Amino acid sequence: MSLAESIAPHLPYLRRYARALTGSQTEGDARVADLLRAVIADPSVFPQHLGPRIGLYRLFTRLSGPPRPAVPVEAPAWEAKARENLQALPPYPRQAFLLVAVEDFSAAEAATILDVDTHVFGHLLGVAGHELADQLRTEVLIIEDEPLIAMDLESLVGALGHRITGVARTRRDALFLARDDPPGLILADIQLADGSSGLDAVNEILADREVPVVFITAYPERLLTGLRPEPAFLVTKPFQTEMVEALIAQALFFDTRARLAPAEGRAG
Repeated sequence: MSLAESIAPHLPYLRRYARALTGSQTEGDARVADLLRAVIADPSVFPQHLGPRIGLYRLFTRLSGPPRPAVPVEAPAWEAKARENLQALPPYPRQAFLLVAVEDFSAAEAATILDVDTHVFGHLLGVAGHELADQLRTEVLIIEDEPLIAMDLESLVGALGHRITGVARTRRDALFLARDDPPGLILADIQLADGSSGLDAVNEILADREVPVVFITAYPERLLTGLRPEPAFLVTKPFQTEMVEALIAQALFFDTRARLAPAEGRAG
């Protein structure tokens, strides 16, 4: 397969990334066109050892440099607001956020694309999380039965500027707290103190109101089976603070709802 054939399927997604990065379809397409001209002129510039998808984004990053301020364009209200949120981020955290939130790269892959180590990439995600949290402050319900983890989450959420509506250790507590003080975001463990299900609690809350959810579990393989709806945002225990911050920012930024089928078996 030729280089052109291998990268062609990924170009629409690179155009999407370039548009989100620059805030302009015209500017984004111009940068992608510059990349293609560079590859045609000298195919050796393409980092083929990284594979076609990661290599394409890596070369785009190297050739285009940091994003410049976008030229305002007409857009639907929701898109304009999302663009405004993105443009408020510093350039490199904006890239880090888009690579994991929109393009669905892993943290390691995104670090390779930006040519930084994973520690630096984690810092960039953390900056993005803090910056977006400043724009998207809300009320957060924590559903977590392990006291130390609950304390960590309370500290993290509070440091981001959100208000904590309560910490629930059981499904019953979660439903009571959600009714008493409706949250704008839920952080939910899966297996709770009394053996009840965090998934069931979340599904019952979502039956009454729409709210983004970040799930927390030590056993992600029990949720990512492909046999039922899977969570849009999933944190694996033990978690890194920067990743939780980034996922909270993603959930609020895209206002993504999550609903899973009732739990089958134990997951914690």
